Amino acid sequence: MEPTTTTLTPAEAEAARKAEEATRALAARFDAEAVAAQLEPLGAGEVLEWAFEQFGQDMYIACSFQKTSSVVMHLATEINPDARFFYLDTDFLFPETYETRDRLAERFGVEFERWHNLTPEEQAKQYGDQLWKTDPDACCGIRKVEPMRRALSTVDCWVSGIRREDSATRANAPKFTWDKRFDIWKVNPLADWTERDVWTHLHKNNIPYNPLHDQGYPSIGCTHCTRPVMPGQSSRDGRWSGSGKTECGIN
Repeated sequence: MEPTTTTLTPAEAEAARKAEEATRALAARFDAEAVAAQLEPLGAGEVLEWAFEQFGQDMYIACSFQKTSSVVMHLATEINPDARFFYLDTDFLFPETYETRDRLAERFGVEFERWHNLTPEEQAKQYGDQLWKTDPDACCGIRKVEPMRRALSTVDCWVSGIRREDSATRANAPKFTWDKRFDIWKVNPLADWTERDVWTHLHKNNIPYNPLHDQGYPSIGCTHCTRPVMPGQSSRDGRWSGSGKTECGIN
């Protein structure tokens, strides 16, 4: 069977060319390694202040409604009350996660921008029941990566709450980098924070956080793919347990 080819219309080809030019121009704005080195000794608030100065409203702050999201929200709104926040609604988040979203929205006076994809019913019809069991990578691709790609196509930079302590795959995360997955800049202001740093900040400032953290869930995702961890396990061992999968594909 001959492979199929897709021919772009002239208008589509021109739009693709302009998009490539815009991506190249955005990537050329900074020397990633030099800026990362400049930001490395700075505190998280200073990193965010620099990022707001560079990107303004063209920066999107991702919220998973885990403990680091609460910290980043507090720091960001102290600097810029008009900071933009978004989340990926997989339709499979814990009730406690949605409740945390609402508590944070009330505390900081923000409105989260919601991004999502197929409904669970549409996904089951197209890909079969319980895709998270049969093909967890595909499930994350549909419910997280694709809506993330659409969300980030509207901005020049995004902010995550990942830390080097989280896992081996994040151990070398810089505070500023070019995100090749989404072709925009990425800021990791909490990259060098310890677990103790996070909890100290939350308690000192009385910031709402996801109560599942107090029930043995150091890392929180979708209900089907998240469980509490056992003593001696790492914080990420409760995610996609037994599958060999360690990341959802957005970090």
